[in-house]
Amino acid sequence: RGSKPRTCLYLRMNYQQTLDYMYARLPMFSKIGGQAIKSGFANITALCEVLGHPHQKGRFVHVAGTNGKGSVSHMLASVLQSAGYKTGLYTSPHLKDFRERIKINGEMIAEQEVVDFVKQMLPEIERIQPSFFELTVAMAFHHFAKHHTDIAIIETGLGGRLDSTNIIEPVLSVITNIGYDHVQILGNTLEEIAAEKAGIIKPGV
Repeated sequence: RGSKPRTCLYLRMNYQQTLDYMYARLPMFSKIGGQAIKSGFANITALCEVLGHPHQKGRFVHVAGTNGKGSVSHMLASVLQSAGYKTGLYTSPHLKDFRERIKINGEMIAEQEVVDFVKQMLPEIERIQPSFFELTVAMAFHHFAKHHTDIAIIETGLGGRLDSTNIIEPVLSVITNIGYDHVQILGNTLEEIAAEKAGIIKPGV
């Protein structure tokens, strides 16, 4: 009985309330570190299954690395958009507005689309218990599929091999410079870290 009024309240959320819910309800790496990371692909796969497997629709370029992956992702998106392709871009984290993470042809996802997505997924969020990053990745895949992008640039969050974005089959995998980052999670040597980033390499890609 206690959860029903809470769910009804969530269904009336505006954009800021939706973000407040996401920040409060979902584990974030920037707040609690490694505890926010959900190992494996069970959660992101379950979310995408509910959404009709949006990660299997359209074409993707996958970008991993320690330094420069954000810049490379933005440059690739700019080049492809200039060439006439309807281009999605998923990056993280954001600077001012959450919507910076999900763009099509440079335009951020609409506030209402963020609200509608979270409302739609509320039962699954409660059931699956995804991380903040897992939900935003699913939101990006859904947004790109919904708007029929020609191609989308997907930046990994952390590492690559076990990153939630790594359920895609890209047309191209890009790995930028490798350095020491998140050694407590990715490994203590450059070789170990590089191996994690190289996890986005797929056969024949």
